[in-house]
Parts: sequence; structure tokens; C-alpha cells
Amino acid sequence: MDCLYTLQMESQELRAATMEGHLDYLFASAWHPDGRIFATGNQDKTCRLWDIRNLATPVSVLKGNMVAVRSVCFSSDGQFLVVAEAADFVHVCNTKLNYEKRQEIDLFGEMAGVSLSPDDETLYIGVPHWIYSSLLQYNKRHRYGYLDSFV
Repeated sequence: MDCLYTLQMESQELRAATMEGHLDYLFASAWHPDGRIFATGNQDKTCRLWDIRNLATPVSVLKGNMVAVRSVCFSSDGQFLVVAEAADFVHVCNTKLNYEKRQEIDLFGEMAGVSLSPDDETLYIGVPHWIYSSLLQYNKRHRYGYLDSFV
């Protein structure tokens, strides 16, 4: 299935582009802070990354585990891409390592979406359950190593 996007850059006129690759409905998209890369999440269980300078093929294709990719977001520094499936799995990918290294958060149940705090220290996951709707919060863990801790 082709995706047709209309893109407008600050210094350029409006133009339409067709990207081929996804097989079904598109649910999510997000821009990398550099303004050149954007991610799309699809019913076909993939997140595809596109470079605005060459839309012929995706830069990378990230496969989900079970269901459609419903939400995607980049960290404000561009180092991480968060990809949420509609249920059970959230993937946090390292953009500096070609999206290959990633952490997987395994939950049980449906997800409404994901978001990062402005300082990228906190990941929020929306849970749309009809009884116990909630917002899950994950804080970034920092590893501090001091010379005297190795002595």
C-alpha cells in the first residue's frame, strides 16, 4: 500500500510524496528533531523510518512482535525512538545505533499511546482499559560510576 504525504518545509513550497512499503493502514507518525527523518507506524506491525531527502525506500524497518504499531515518538535530543504496539509491547530504540539496539517493555494489555517528558527523563504509556484506565510512568535510569566504587 502506498502512503501519500504532503510535506511542507519552511524554505520550500508544498509538495506531495508517495512512499511505498507499508501493507495496511497507517496509525502514527513522528518527526525526528533534525527535521530530516520521520517514523510511521502501521497496521502491518512495522515502524518505518524515512529520510525526507530520499523517499524511494525506508531508512529502516522495525518489526513489532504481535500487533499494529499505534504510537511513535522521538526523544527531544533525537537519541531514542519509542514505538508502541497496540497491545503488550513498547520498544525503545537507539537512533545512534541504526535503531538495532533496543529495549523492550513487555506489558499486558492494550495501549492508547506513548509520550516522553520534555527532558526525556520519563516515558508515559496510556492504558485505555474500561475499568482501570491509567497512565504508566517509567523513569530513565542513570548509571553513575565513581572511581572509589571500584577500589
